[in-house]
Amino acid sequence: MSGVGGSKQLEKDDRVEVVKAAFKAYPDFPKPGILFQDIFGVFSDVKAQQALISLATDFALSKIGDIDVVIGLESRGFLLGPIMANAAKKPFVPARKKGKLPGKCISVGYELEYGNDQLEVQQESLNKGDRVLIVDDLLATGGTMHAAVELVKKCGAEVACCWVVVELTDLQGRCKINSEIESLLHF
Repeated sequence: MSGVGGSKQLEKDDRVEVVKAAFKAYPDFPKPGILFQDIFGVFSDVKAQQALISLATDFALSKIGDIDVVIGLESRGFLLGPIMANAAKKPFVPARKKGKLPGKCISVGYELEYGNDQLEVQQESLNKGDRVLIVDDLLATGGTMHAAVELVKKCGAEVACCWVVVELTDLQGRCKINSEIESLLHF
C-alpha cells in the first residue's frame, strides 16, 4: 500500500479553499530554491483556523472505529493531533526528537537532507496492536513520516492512517510511506 489515499472529495470542500488561501509562501527558506509553505498563516486567520480544525475533527471522527491512538509529530503535529484525538475520544501521544521526553523511550533513527535525527515516543504510550493515526502538518520528502511509521511498528502497534495538512507532491514523499496517507492540500 505504498502511499495510498488522498481524497478528491475534500478538494471540493469550501473549507479546504479557505485553508489553502491562508497559507503563506516564503521563497528561499530555509535555504535557496525552497518555497516554504507556512501553516502559521492559517492559525492567524480565524476563519481559516476554524475551517482547518473542522476538517481535522471531521477526519478524526471518520476514523473513530479504526483508531485507538493519535500520534502527533514534533512540532506542528502537536497543533492538530490533540484536537483530533479529543474529537475521536482517543489518547494523544507526542512523537518527539531524541532527548525531549522523560522516562524510557523507544526511538527510530532517520536521515534528513542535512544530517540524521531520531524520533521517540515514551515506552508506555503505545500498546501492542494499537491502531494509530499519525498527524503532521507537512509531507515533503517523507523522512519524518517514514520514521514515525517505523516507530509505531517498533512499538508493536499498527498504522491505521497518516494525515497531513499539506503534501508537497513534487518531492514524492508519499512513495516512502507504506501506509494510507490523507492530505488536505497539495502544493
